[in-house]
Amino acid sequence: MRSIILIVLISVVAGAVLSGCIQPDTGVDIKDKTGGNVSELTISQFESTQGLKKFSSVKEIKEFLKVSSASSGYDQYGGWGGINFGGFMQKGMMEVTGAMDSVMPTAMPAATTSAMQTGAGESGAVDYSTTNIQVEGVDEADFVKNDGKHIYVLAQNKLVIVDAFPAAEAETLSTTIIDGRPRDIFVNGDRLIVFTEEDSQVMIFPEYEYMPMSRYTQKTNALVYDISDRKKPVQVSNFSINGNYFQSRMIGDYVYFIVKDSVYYSSGVVDVPVIKRGSVKIMSPDIYYFDNPEQNYVFHTIASVNIKSEKINAKSFMMGYSDNLYVSENNIYITYRRNLPMLYYEAQREERFYKVVVPNLPIGVQDKIIAIKGSDLTSSEKWEKISSILEDTYNNMTENEKQDYAMNVQKAVEEYETKLAQERDITVIQKININKGDIEYRAKGEVPGSLLNQFSMDESGEHFRVATTSQIWTGRESKQYNNVFVMDNELAIAGKLENIAPDERIYSTRFIGNRLYMVTFKRVDPLFVIDLSDPKEPKVLGELKIPGFSDYLHPYDENHIIGVGKETADNQWGGTSIKGVKLSLFDVSDVNNPKQLDKYEIGTSGTDSEALRDHKAFLFDRKKNLLVIPVREVTEKPRYDNRGYYVQKVWQGAYVFNLTPQDGFKLRGKVSHLDDYEEQMYYWGSPGAVRRSMYMDDVLYTVSAQKIKMNDLNNLSAIKSIDLPYDRNMYYQYSWR
Repeated sequence: MRSIILIVLISVVAGAVLSGCIQPDTGVDIKDKTGGNVSELTISQFESTQGLKKFSSVKEIKEFLKVSSASSGYDQYGGWGGINFGGFMQKGMMEVTGAMDSVMPTAMPAATTSAMQTGAGESGAVDYSTTNIQVEGVDEADFVKNDGKHIYVLAQNKLVIVDAFPAAEAETLSTTIIDGRPRDIFVNGDRLIVFTEEDSQVMIFPEYEYMPMSRYTQKTNALVYDISDRKKPVQVSNFSINGNYFQSRMIGDYVYFIVKDSVYYSSGVVDVPVIKRGSVKIMSPDIYYFDNPEQNYVFHTIASVNIKSEKINAKSFMMGYSDNLYVSENNIYITYRRNLPMLYYEAQREERFYKVVVPNLPIGVQDKIIAIKGSDLTSSEKWEKISSILEDTYNNMTENEKQDYAMNVQKAVEEYETKLAQERDITVIQKININKGDIEYRAKGEVPGSLLNQFSMDESGEHFRVATTSQIWTGRESKQYNNVFVMDNELAIAGKLENIAPDERIYSTRFIGNRLYMVTFKRVDPLFVIDLSDPKEPKVLGELKIPGFSDYLHPYDENHIIGVGKETADNQWGGTSIKGVKLSLFDVSDVNNPKQLDKYEIGTSGTDSEALRDHKAFLFDRKKNLLVIPVREVTEKPRYDNRGYYVQKVWQGAYVFNLTPQDGFKLRGKVSHLDDYEEQMYYWGSPGAVRRSMYMDDVLYTVSAQKIKMNDLNNLSAIKSIDLPYDRNMYYQYSWR
């Protein structure tokens, strides 16, 4: 058996050497990128560089992409090529000359504000909730906002403004149709901005071609409205950027939004980010890049808009495909997984053969192979000689020598692959400074592992803290563990805590002051309390193990943490079954011995809450002892209906709690947007699903796709409801929002 394994192993590494020595026919000399051909590549040549560079022209971008496409090992024209990730098409080719013009001569002047900001007016609520955000002073866009007087909500393709306070007199003031697919809004006094996405088709001419090619495009629009008259919102600006809307933040009067556009390069055509106001091009942002290889490049255009003056600024950064974003009052942090091109793996296989396999051969055999490697023979001639030597060496081994050789090589290969897997399991962090609309690149850093979401990151003074999960996959095994890294102002690692909770992964994290609260899970839910007071030496202070897990953590006060997640239980097969939604209240006053003060379980297996995935669905106010989450609660076992469909009846609405450390979770009541008949016949996917909640003074407002409902906070008695416009036929385009 070991002999068979050895033969297979030799054949595999042999194939790797042969494939690694053959340069793909790409039409571009790889020496442009590496200084040599593919057979001379080493893994170190794929390491990230820290220097930021700037393209001076579209021609320079084309040359960079041409070489990168060849280096990726894919077809550079119309295929993957590391360039056309996701299949997004041409966005209207606009050639840029010189140094990527900042502002075109035809740019329209910024509009002036014609009315003084009035806010919600004197008749608004004294006390009202706002969107649940991560960083104080950094607002996050959502599909519904309020200012203590009015509620602004995106209902499919419409912006609806409701005079919501006082609740008994609530009425719809205006309904405005929004072109495209509305995503999010911000409200700032008498200004409102809507982010939308839309598709279009353009015809462009590739370089020196006589017939146009059709390209399907996607662009993000930022629509600025004057809402000084809530009954008649007036659009005052329409900014557009080619690409997909990613995320946005508002700091003071400045709105920052990020648009991602996968870099497309084919037939001599390359798209660059273009900003328009209406139909007029006003900017081609400067484009920055890093001269290190990625399998897929994406333009990340960061734009800032002063919501009052409508002045816009933007810069674009070409980097890997991002997945998470953290924004403080001073910096934007964009993260993405390192994704190396195919030729990295070619170099890796060849390097593995020479560094791992060859050293386990007899000295004389090693010398022969090294001499062949350095000869002027062709790739096929080299391997013909090497394979002959390997066969002769193996056939002349005794059975014991064969077994020892197989064991030694297998162990060395596993160690080598584990080390490389750790080096590949990297998250890249890009730091961009923002200040009153200005955008300046600051630093780049890397950490092992992957980030769960925005709550895996935190900026504290001169340090940036991150929590990651490392997943190391080799041919024979997988390893999983968690880490905490503290980085300095330049994103160099200053301190680290690794190998936390082996064989588990992070389910939620929350940085609060000098502590990190981390929940991992495999069979039980360990809550870790981690001390970050010494940036150079983070350490675990305490740990609590209980069934279940928390997907979202929220501070109650400095000594108590709220968790929202799922309950679990051991099943009859020796595994773990996920049950209903679980609310937990943790006491962390004794950091060495955290405790669960109380828990509340909702429903059975299949019960869900949007708050598990989106913190904006979570409403909490300590002064009011108020906690509200939307819930889809399973109320019966799955069954087949009279049409033969496998269905499961659920109740949907909002759970409203009193919450104190002394009494724990006390259910005030539940609010549903469904009538009695619908509650009996309700299944998944209804427009009556409550998605958001807010309060104004002593009134609770809950929002679904079909209505806004108002209830007295004291006893949850119904006050009034406002119907929202929705069309079931538009579900697939706008969902229930």
